[in-house]
Amino acid sequence: MAMLDEPLYPIAILIDELKNEDIQLRLNSIRRLSTIARALGEERTRKELIPFLSENNDDDDEVLLAMAEELGVFIPYVGGVEYALVLLPPLETLCTVEETCVRDKAVESLCRIGAQMKESDIVDWFVPLVKRLAAGEWFTARVSSCGLFHIAYPSSPDMLKTELRSIYGQLCQDDMPMVRRSAASNLGKFASTVEQSHLKTDVMSMFEDLTQDDQDSVRLLAVEGCAALGKLLEPQECISHILPVIINFSQDKSWRVRYMVANQLYELSEAVGPETTRSDLVPAYVRLLRDNEAEVRIAAAGKVTKFCQILGPELAIQHILPCVKELSSDSSQHVRSALASVIMGMAPVLGKDATIEQLLPIFLSLLKDEFPDVRLNIISKLDQVNQVIGIDLLSQSLLPAIVELAEDKHWRVRLAIIEYIPLLASQLGVRFFDDKLGSLCMQWLEDKVFSIRDAAANNLKRLAEEFGPEWAMQHIVPQVLDKMNNPHYLYRMTFLHAIALLSPVLGADITYQKLLPVVISASKDRVPNIKFNVAKVLQSLLSIVDSSVVEKTIRPCLAELSEDPDVDVRYFAGQALQSCDQLMISG
Repeated sequence: MAMLDEPLYPIAILIDELKNEDIQLRLNSIRRLSTIARALGEERTRKELIPFLSENNDDDDEVLLAMAEELGVFIPYVGGVEYALVLLPPLETLCTVEETCVRDKAVESLCRIGAQMKESDIVDWFVPLVKRLAAGEWFTARVSSCGLFHIAYPSSPDMLKTELRSIYGQLCQDDMPMVRRSAASNLGKFASTVEQSHLKTDVMSMFEDLTQDDQDSVRLLAVEGCAALGKLLEPQECISHILPVIINFSQDKSWRVRYMVANQLYELSEAVGPETTRSDLVPAYVRLLRDNEAEVRIAAAGKVTKFCQILGPELAIQHILPCVKELSSDSSQHVRSALASVIMGMAPVLGKDATIEQLLPIFLSLLKDEFPDVRLNIISKLDQVNQVIGIDLLSQSLLPAIVELAEDKHWRVRLAIIEYIPLLASQLGVRFFDDKLGSLCMQWLEDKVFSIRDAAANNLKRLAEEFGPEWAMQHIVPQVLDKMNNPHYLYRMTFLHAIALLSPVLGADITYQKLLPVVISASKDRVPNIKFNVAKVLQSLLSIVDSSVVEKTIRPCLAELSEDPDVDVRYFAGQALQSCDQLMISG
């Protein structure tokens, strides 16, 4: 055993583990490839390890995926870029396996390696690999080849470029839909490397083939190509070649294709420019907003604000607003929810008058929607409207609805309102806030849902920061202290939490005079959960009050709690006492 050749030992372990029945051992072994390669050295990695990996390919998908990933970063271990070509054979094999995620990862690794290879090596080794895959008998190889053309093409001489364009054209017309899908989704990347003269001829003819494919799964991927190609073409060519395709697609018989158009229309409008968008794309967009499939309307509704920004206020009011009114009472709650998440952004585009006349009634109807997500999406974007119409009008029109939602039966809606309160408070100002919303903030501290009570306590802290300690002392502290006598221990815990959050904002004096006595008296509570929370709160107050207060008031209370019959109370009191000791030492 002592005579065993030491450098051989790691490869021996690897081979053993790679053949092991236990998948975890095989996986660990693959993930340690870089360590093993370093131990072997560059030459032996090239001559022994890589050939071994090329042969060892009938394995579990998880192991193959790990191998495809590892090989993508293996160039330094085989001796640098000059020897990168030795990594191509195992990855070529991985490009032909049945599992999609393994193939995708192998293609990604090949692209990473190809991007670093020397031009001569790409022509001699990488391009033949792409051609072999593209001519593969099994469709998986042809699917993988489509993702490699954009790496192979730029370095190739003209003759080879012509051949590569021709091969890609054949892949676009392959018998297998999976291959045509891959060709469609990679067309944009390939087109970005093709010369302008061939772009208008060869690539556009491939694109036209894909747009007329009988499989909707191919056509919908061609929609993505529209935006990518549109950005590569001159605006005028884009209008003559891409625009008719978009308009046809917006009326496609498959709702999936129309859905894709609705999702991509904003990017497509950027490609054709604002003028053409106004004249040609608006009718297509309006059709999609009124589509008979809810999924298409959802995608179109989600882009309504972006589209209005291109059109400007007049055209938006004329063409888009009537559709928005229809969508606000759409039969699908998901359409209304998608609209609610973006409609607030229309206010800055339309301006104050149009927002007050046209949008406010829609906001109000969505705020009263029966579906909580719709209400939530409106609440979370109210600040965009406030910037346009001002706080007075906002408070008159929308505040009653907000107050109503503060008592909504869905706790997530109440939570969204609470999270919006500090922003609303800063916009409304202190006087208005006290009149309308002050009592609500206290009411939430006694909500039945813990998340609401927790958020309400945090809300008080943020309000105290916004309006200052004096206001908090007058409006928050007395009410919180009164509520400490609540008969239910869960509510008493919430008020303790609120005290802990407020004390850093209120400062040492108010904490000592007003808050600390209440916490100390809570240490006599009959419920252990309250007592150990008292210990936690006292620990958080150590850094706020003077050391004399710690010694005279806090330490005796904690000492008493540390002898409590309940184990948790003793534990947290002990933790707090340790903090006291550390404070005295550092002090």
